Amino acid sequence: MDKKDRQLLNVLQHQGRIAISELANQLNMSDTPCLRRVKKLEQQGVIIGYGALLEPKKLDLNVVVYAFILLKENSDNSARLFESTVAQLPQVMACSVVTGAHDYLLKIVAADLLSYEQFVKSALGSIDCVAGIESTVVLKQNFSRTVLPI
Repeated sequence: MDKKDRQLLNVLQHQGRIAISELANQLNMSDTPCLRRVKKLEQQGVIIGYGALLEPKKLDLNVVVYAFILLKENSDNSARLFESTVAQLPQVMACSVVTGAHDYLLKIVAADLLSYEQFVKSALGSIDCVAGIESTVVLKQNFSRTVLPI
């Protein structure tokens, strides 16, 4: 990846809907080589998708919770079961394997605390391999970045 690729990626992170002609213009390139670079970065998996950033509160998702998950046993079967199950839950925005006293960290959105409680009881708590759930409710998010420092 060269300097031009990094410049291209930086522009796309800020303006994902930019036309190729405008992107090429900003990078002092012609359209065809610029499009080739974008396609190459997509094929290499550097660019993994395009999408709209939404304001959760405007969609009645007012609560963000980080849930630490402890599995009953640290095995491949338990990990596969847990990961495949939570991947199907639309409230789970991120799932990370972590070190320390817990096995996973989930980022979860909900309309309110009652909705989150119902989610824990009906979804997370019903996964057979889960031994414990510790939740941390976000009181205020100061900022959240979507742009990587490249």
